[in-house]
Amino acid sequence: MDLLQIFILAALQGLTEFLPISSSAHLILAPQVLGYADQGLAFDIAVHLGTLAAVTGYFRKQIAAIIIDLSDSLFGSKQRTEHSRMGWMIIVATIPVCIFGLLMKSLVETDLRSPLVISITTLIFGIMLYWADLKGQQTRSEQEMGMRDALIIGLFQAIAIIPGTSRSGITMTAGLMLGLTREAASRFSFLLSIPTILMSGGLVTLDLIKSDDAVAWNELWLGALLSFVCAYLCIHLFLRFIERIGMLPFFIYRMLLGGVILLVIL
Repeated sequence: MDLLQIFILAALQGLTEFLPISSSAHLILAPQVLGYADQGLAFDIAVHLGTLAAVTGYFRKQIAAIIIDLSDSLFGSKQRTEHSRMGWMIIVATIPVCIFGLLMKSLVETDLRSPLVISITTLIFGIMLYWADLKGQQTRSEQEMGMRDALIIGLFQAIAIIPGTSRSGITMTAGLMLGLTREAASRFSFLLSIPTILMSGGLVTLDLIKSDDAVAWNELWLGALLSFVCAYLCIHLFLRFIERIGMLPFFIYRMLLGGVILLVIL
């Protein structure tokens, strides 16, 4: 891989993992559009680790509090706190994607990676995102969520195993439909990404162990670093401006992207 290819793919992963526009769609389409060979499993793992490091680094204080209070509620004498409740909600919301991910892994890796599927999901779930942004009450914080809310968001997240859906987009859609503010829906979506990225990265790592791919360590370190920087900046700027800009820019982008793909393939 040359430096430009590494930069493009790492930046795409870092930015689109947390924007509601689908990272899987961009990583599938980019090599086809730009004429690159497949980047390989090792590089996919590296850029995913970069985004994982970014989200855990950005929310490090909250994550530490969640782990401590969740452990105390399980093994100690302390009652549930705001942070332990958040930990349980993340666990509950992660269960559906674990089940559906394992059941549909082979289908997702083959038949569902087509440009037609990506264009349709990009359009449909883009419309849903904008509708939820317009119609949602946007009065609740993530601390006001209950386990039922977490399970609903988790069920929506399971749909995101289909390329083009956008994990962050579909979970934000669910959060907005449940009355969360844009920022609250985004924060919960970002926290929920941590176990999801860990699991998807783990599955890809297992595939890499079984393969005979050569490992170019310099490319991997550079890709991980670039995706980390892009993802960290993306999270910070998104949370800072989302209440002002809303979901309209992402809706427009998804309509353009989905429309262009349809024009090309039909």
